[in-house]
Amino acid sequence: MNKIILGVDVGSTKICSIIADVRGSDVQIIGTGTCKTQGVKKGAIVNIEQAGSAIKKSIHEAKLMAGVEVTKAIVSLSGAHTKSINVSGSANVMDREVNIDTIGAALSFAVHNAGIPKDHSIVHVLPHHFRLNDREQVEDPIGMTGSRLEVDTHIVTVQTASLENLKKAIRLAGVEIENIVLASYAASIAVLHEDEKDLGIACIDMGAQTCELMIYDGNSMCYNDFLGVGSNHISSDMARFLNTPLKVAEEIKIKFGNLLPTAEEQNRVLEIPRIGNNEETIDVPLRDIYGVMGARVKETLRILSDSIGTSGLKKHITGVVLTGGMANLKGMREFASAAFSPLSVRLARPLEIDGLFDNLKDSSSAVVVGLILYGAGSFTNYEKDSQNNIRSRHNALNMVESNYGMQTQTMQPNSDFDIDLGNLAQPDSEPSDYQAKKVDNLGDNKQSWLERVKARIKDIF
Repeated sequence: MNKIILGVDVGSTKICSIIADVRGSDVQIIGTGTCKTQGVKKGAIVNIEQAGSAIKKSIHEAKLMAGVEVTKAIVSLSGAHTKSINVSGSANVMDREVNIDTIGAALSFAVHNAGIPKDHSIVHVLPHHFRLNDREQVEDPIGMTGSRLEVDTHIVTVQTASLENLKKAIRLAGVEIENIVLASYAASIAVLHEDEKDLGIACIDMGAQTCELMIYDGNSMCYNDFLGVGSNHISSDMARFLNTPLKVAEEIKIKFGNLLPTAEEQNRVLEIPRIGNNEETIDVPLRDIYGVMGARVKETLRILSDSIGTSGLKKHITGVVLTGGMANLKGMREFASAAFSPLSVRLARPLEIDGLFDNLKDSSSAVVVGLILYGAGSFTNYEKDSQNNIRSRHNALNMVESNYGMQTQTMQPNSDFDIDLGNLAQPDSEPSDYQAKKVDNLGDNKQSWLERVKARIKDIF
């Protein structure tokens, strides 16, 4: 059976839409559209009319390219106004054999136990551990014999008012919502390997105005967090520090962005216009700019590392996968390896899909690609979705077994790095003033590249 899927990622700086043609296990992109975001700040709708207009432009562009009419969309949801809770549920097994109704009853009981506030709506109910007759580590209980099924779930909710605003903006764009997917969950679908999910992994989508963290354990998401900081804050910091227009700071970040510059790069001097008077310029050493950039990234990674620690799951994960536009900064992997040590760190782009994929290879497209794969059947083995449907490989609602069963097996994410440098550096002292620090040893040609990187990071951390 064929299916046309429209995925819409409502990001803080751009809105990206993809239309894909799903035929059995084959997914082909037939249309894409992007538009500068309006009416959205840090992932939340702040102006419905502006947001709706921008979303409509993005979808219209994708429709023109695809040459098809689509009336429903799978839409990303920022973690900005979400809450999550881990809670258990249980159900008696009828006829002593577990079926999809048994799992649905256990998930419903978990929702009942969660005590969801009246002003919140459920987005995902994700089971991450099953127990049958008190037997631990039941990966897939379907068809197994027993009398009582227990399940540990991760429930994601969102403020109903915030959700309604998103729905109104989507309707203004001329489409209805088919499903809503947490952005970090969608990104993880696009970039994570199956063995990473099995072993436990943290995935962070580092965007323009937000960073969204989620953790897999038990082959399912069991923790998520939101940080209202992204790559745009680097530009803002530089604009304030240099007293220069934000546009100029953004251009400097894009052209010279590097977290591990050489001594030669640090000694270069830029002539920068002052804010309010483009004719007045100042000379600024790149060393100072790199200092501002590094300080912001270091602080962001520290907060994210603390969140992983707060989750109580650090011992259950094997590493951290970074995706999103901010992850493209040069030196990000080395910085992150130090911040998340002893966990390994991988930078990831979304897995490639047939069709018009050239402009979607960048890691900033992970969320929208994940939305398409979610619609095609690549999701957690079981879940109760935003429409209160049980999604499962054993459920005809999504036809995973018949149409999309090979999706997660045949596609593998792209990675920019295959070498594990997780123990590259260990923080051994409190950082000094980063902006004033001179890293002369990076210019020593007698040192190896790895030694210079180690020395650089030790100075930072």
